[in-house]
Amino acid sequence: MATDLQKLVVENEEEDEEDMDVKEEDGDDEDDVEKHISIPPMVDVDGVIGSTSNSNHFHNYSQMQGQLGSSGGAPRRSRPLEEKERTKLRERHRRAITARILAGLRRHGNYNLRVRADINDVIAALAREAGWVVLPDGTTYPSRSQGSRSVGAPSNLATSPSSQMVPQQTASLRGLTSGFHSTVEYNASRMKGLFVPSPPPQTQSMVGDGEPTGGQALNVDILEGKQIIDMPLKLPERDFVGTAYIPVFVMLPLGVINMKCEVADPDGLLKQLRILKSINIDGVAVDCWWGIVEAHAPQEYNWSGYRRLFQMVHELNLKLRIVMSFHECGGNVGDDVCIPLPHWVAEIGRSNPDIFFTDRDGRRNPECLSWGVDKERVLRSRTAAEVYFDYMRSFRAEFNEYFEAGIITMVEVGLGPCGELRYPSSPVKHGWRYPGIGAFQCYDQYMLKSLRKAAERRGQNCWARGPDNAGSYNSQPQETGFFCEGGDYDGYYGRFFLGWYSQMLVDHGDRVLSMAKLVFEGTCITAKVTSVSLFFPPCYHQRLLTNSASQISFSFPKKVKNI
Repeated sequence: MATDLQKLVVENEEEDEEDMDVKEEDGDDEDDVEKHISIPPMVDVDGVIGSTSNSNHFHNYSQMQGQLGSSGGAPRRSRPLEEKERTKLRERHRRAITARILAGLRRHGNYNLRVRADINDVIAALAREAGWVVLPDGTTYPSRSQGSRSVGAPSNLATSPSSQMVPQQTASLRGLTSGFHSTVEYNASRMKGLFVPSPPPQTQSMVGDGEPTGGQALNVDILEGKQIIDMPLKLPERDFVGTAYIPVFVMLPLGVINMKCEVADPDGLLKQLRILKSINIDGVAVDCWWGIVEAHAPQEYNWSGYRRLFQMVHELNLKLRIVMSFHECGGNVGDDVCIPLPHWVAEIGRSNPDIFFTDRDGRRNPECLSWGVDKERVLRSRTAAEVYFDYMRSFRAEFNEYFEAGIITMVEVGLGPCGELRYPSSPVKHGWRYPGIGAFQCYDQYMLKSLRKAAERRGQNCWARGPDNAGSYNSQPQETGFFCEGGDYDGYYGRFFLGWYSQMLVDHGDRVLSMAKLVFEGTCITAKVTSVSLFFPPCYHQRLLTNSASQISFSFPKKVKNI
């Protein structure tokens, strides 16, 4: 029925537009005649209207109007040909301007205008966007807010915001428009501004004092014997896959747990949590720092502060999102506390600094462990991968009841500096400033060992080295022989080195995330993937990101082959 009505209205509108020229010319002729026959009323000195003279003029006017309106009347005054041509040119010019306006609104304003829309459709679309209600017959009036109910509406329509948020997004300005059976039917009705056919028998409208007469309640108007259902001004901008709300989690301060693994300010934290609860957030996110929990000895975990924190959050009926932070806090933008790596790791680093990332000048970066020790037993008879796995497994065993109860809804796994899957190629502590290209971090003995093996497999032992013309931290790409246009990065050695360098990064992420999947099975696992690294040229970035960037964050346990 709706499709037939749409076709009928489109055909009528096309016929109206084809007759526009004739109507406008006729209107001009009638205006000219009325100007000639219109006579102002005569007033005598006493201010009284001359009834006799006025009556005679009115009689003459009526006779002339009758002659003009009759089919067999006197011939119409012919207009000069030049004037008709000017009228047509003005009309064509007006239509050209209208066409450009409509094209711009369709392209840039997302207005659902039909192909042969006229100025009335434009005005109606602009009025609806401004919050006015425009009915198909042109009746226009200011709208009421979606949150307010109609007079006499039943009280059970007012429910909690979380349970009614999606219906409110699809609600009309004066009631729920539940008469649409599909989004296609809804879009067609909204675009054409058509009359909607009567609802089926089991669905009746609101009558009387607002009580529904049966079935699902609809709020309709009766105009000239036809039912009109109010339509939403705009569709929801995003589809949240049927959820009733957008989950909102607030990140707790980095130093909410101090270095003794205690809640830093329990009273102040509880007060802040209650404020957050009062604004109906879903939960909080918190970093679980490796340098705090396993600070003093290998495999000696202290979760006491986090248990107290989780209890406070649970008592307020809030959810938790956990961040497994295996990096150092402090020295980066936004860091207001200092949380180093575990003390026993720092002791190992003093005797074996190659467990940290190293640049070409030999400067170490203790922000996180090098990818080269993921499989090297240099951490008290454990590899770095085993250390990460044991830490995550201890957390899961300690707080298993929170997982079972659904209080912990997500676990983010740290994969590098600042928790991101990237190299620490632009450390401020080493003098880097934006927009420098940074520096390769592959000069510790374990990364060089891996590079040497990769070069031997290719039969190119001379490739077992880092680039010697890649500039310094604050160089620009065009200033280096490696990154400049046509530079070494696009040669055989450059492609080999960049392929190995990026594969080390991907292998680390795949390894740690695969272990996290085993530990946190059944729980959503996320990871932070940084934007384009500064030391890769733009053309190489595009190729890397196109190949597998989408797989880095969410491929569990599928391996990621290339970045």
